[in-house]
Amino acid sequence: VLQAAQIKSLGISTQAVSRLETGRSSTLAAQVLVPSAQMRVVAAPVAGMIEMLATAPGSKVKRGQVLAHLSSPQALELQRDALQANTQAQLQQQNKTRDELLFAEGLIAESRLQATRAAAKQAETQAGERRQSLSLAGIAAGKLGGPLVLTAPIDGVVLEQGTQLGQRVEAATLIYRIAQLSPLWLEIQAPMDVASDLREGMQVKVLQREISGKLIAIGRAVDAASQTILIRAQVNQGAELLNPGQVVEVEIAGNNAAAKTQQRVSLPATALIRHQGKTLVFSRTASNEKESSFTPRSVQLVKQGGDSVWVEGLKRDETIVINGSSALKSMLNAHAAGTGGQ
Repeated sequence: VLQAAQIKSLGISTQAVSRLETGRSSTLAAQVLVPSAQMRVVAAPVAGMIEMLATAPGSKVKRGQVLAHLSSPQALELQRDALQANTQAQLQQQNKTRDELLFAEGLIAESRLQATRAAAKQAETQAGERRQSLSLAGIAAGKLGGPLVLTAPIDGVVLEQGTQLGQRVEAATLIYRIAQLSPLWLEIQAPMDVASDLREGMQVKVLQREISGKLIAIGRAVDAASQTILIRAQVNQGAELLNPGQVVEVEIAGNNAAAKTQQRVSLPATALIRHQGKTLVFSRTASNEKESSFTPRSVQLVKQGGDSVWVEGLKRDETIVINGSSALKSMLNAHAAGTGGQ
């Protein structure tokens, strides 16, 4: 029980639950993501300068479509090395053919033929290595000169552009990120009591939109801060209506645990305290002009982010302390110490 002057000096303020933001307990927040297998990165295979950019974020592209031109002295060096290695391999092959004829006629020793064959094998291996380097860099073998042409590896939509025209880049610098946007994933942080009632294959529906999918994965690890479990749904129907990174509200069909939970309430993070392993808030249980009484109330933390949290376990007719909870916690600790923790 605190006097009005004490309440003021401790900075305690309250708010009625009925005036706080609430949410339906059967809904869960979900973030839209692109499945990893549907994303590709177009990166600079070698160092150089961006000569041309043919598209921009949001544009649709087809596989093989030219996306950018890269001017690169390093690419010229790779082409030159490949041409030289190929020429050397051809020369050594001719030497091997000639020495095989000479050996057959008895004009040279076998040791010379073996040396020629070894040189031809070595030259062919080196030429293959140079061709592989060109292939890994995305450079076409052939004559020297011309910019390096970068193309789209898949049909999709450009999500991100990492460079600007005229920019000098190093090898592996991101130029474009491309993704196929159907199907999409919904990643959901579900409370433990809700997640325990879920099964793969359950239908998931985005609220107020003709978008649906099904659960494809239910995690096992629990987030220590929020005490939630990551679950994932795949959306096929209506995926074109969603955008990667978007946050939506979803319902899961057959989610009995969610239907049984109490209404969620959004509180400032300052309203919550931890005491003897429990998450508590203080409820004002009586009040008049002179004094008010406060009682600790156990609540279930559902979700937290930034300066706000979502909890369950409060009634609409309750009034909750939203500022000054730390001062009340000190009094609660002192009381617990004085009563031996009872």
